[in-house]
Amino acid sequence: MNTTAVHISSPCQVNYKRSEDGTLILDFAGDWKIGNPLPSVKEVLGRIGSDSKTRQVYLDGHSITGWDSSLLTFLIKIIDGCSRKKIDTDKQGLPEGVQRLLTLAFAVPERKGARREFVREPFLSRVGGEAINFGRSTIEVLDFLGDSFIALGNMLRGKARFRRSDLFLIIQECSTQALPIVSLISLLVGLILAFVGAVQLMMFGAQIYVASLVGIAMVRVMGAIMTGIIMAGRTGAAFAAQLGTMQVNEEIDALKTMGISPMEFLVLPRMIALFVTMPLLCLYADLMGVLGGLIVGVGMLDLNVVEYYNMTCASVHLKDFWIGLFQGAVFGVLVALAGCLRGMQCGRSASAVGDAATSAVVTGIVSIIVATAIITITLSVIGL
Repeated sequence: MNTTAVHISSPCQVNYKRSEDGTLILDFAGDWKIGNPLPSVKEVLGRIGSDSKTRQVYLDGHSITGWDSSLLTFLIKIIDGCSRKKIDTDKQGLPEGVQRLLTLAFAVPERKGARREFVREPFLSRVGGEAINFGRSTIEVLDFLGDSFIALGNMLRGKARFRRSDLFLIIQECSTQALPIVSLISLLVGLILAFVGAVQLMMFGAQIYVASLVGIAMVRVMGAIMTGIIMAGRTGAAFAAQLGTMQVNEEIDALKTMGISPMEFLVLPRMIALFVTMPLLCLYADLMGVLGGLIVGVGMLDLNVVEYYNMTCASVHLKDFWIGLFQGAVFGVLVALAGCLRGMQCGRSASAVGDAATSAVVTGIVSIIVATAIITITLSVIGL
C-alpha cells in the first residue's frame, strides 16, 4: 500500500515583540508563498507607527518555513513605510537569500518622478501653462513656415538640394495609389448629396435640379474638401510617421551634420508632390461625385442620362472648376505642411511617432476647414 505525504502550509503570521532597548521585533512565521493569505501591510505599519518611541525595527525570519517573491514584496513595503517614518530597519534576522535579494532591490535608488502621482494643478497655473505652450507652438509654426518658404525660394533659383527620384516616388504615392479611396468616398458623397436633394426637390417636381445641386457642390467645394480630408488621413499621417521615425533614428540630425537642409531634402519634395497632385485628384473626385449623382438621378428619379448630363453642363461653369482647383492646391500645401511639421516636432520615442501621426491628421483637417471658410467668405465678398 503506497502512501503519499501531503504538505500542509502553515499560515503567514507577523508577531510583535519589544526588546529591552525599545526595538520593535517583527517575528515572521509560516509559509510565505504565493497563494497563501498574507497579513495586512497597513496593519503592520500601523502597529509600527503607533508607538512614537520606536526608532528601530528588527526583522526576524527564523520561524519562516518557506518563502518566495510574496515575502520580498511584503518586506519591501514594510521597509519603505519605515523609511518614510524615519525608522531604521535591521534585516540581519532574515534568511540569507532574502537579505541578498533585498540588498539587490535597494542597490539602485528609485529615480525621482518614476512614480506618477496625480496632483491637481491650480486653475490659473493650468491656464498659464497652456498660454505658454500656445505661444511656443505659434513660434515653432511660424519658424517652420519661414524655413519652408526659404526652401521654396531656393528651389525656384535652382539651388535646392533634394533627389528628383524621391519627388517622383512621392508623387506616385500621393496620386495613383490614392485613387481607390478617393473614388469610393467621392462616389458615396455624390450619392448622398443627390439622395438628400432628391427627397426635398421631389416635393416640388423639380427632380432635374439634382444635377445642378450635385454638380455645383462637388466641383466648387465638396470635391476639394473630401479629397483634402482623405489625403490628410492617408498621406499627412504617413508624412508625419516617416519624418518622426527619421527623427527617432537620428537621421535628420545626420542630414544637418552633413550640411544638408532637412527642409529642402525632406519637406520640399512632399510639399511639391501634394501641390501638384491634389488639383488632379480633385478633378477626379468631381467626376466620381457627379457619377454618384447620376446613379441616383437615373435609378431613383427616372431621369435620362443625356438630360442629366446637359443639366450639369448648364449649371457648372468654368469658374467653378478653377475655384475647386485652387482650393485643392491650397489644401495640398496645408496637408503637406501639417504632416511635415508634426513629423519634425516628433520626440525621440516610439510612442511619439504615433502621437505625431495623430496630431498631423487633426492639424490637417482643422486647417482645411478653416481655409475653406476663409476662401468661401473671400469669394462671396468679391462676387464669385
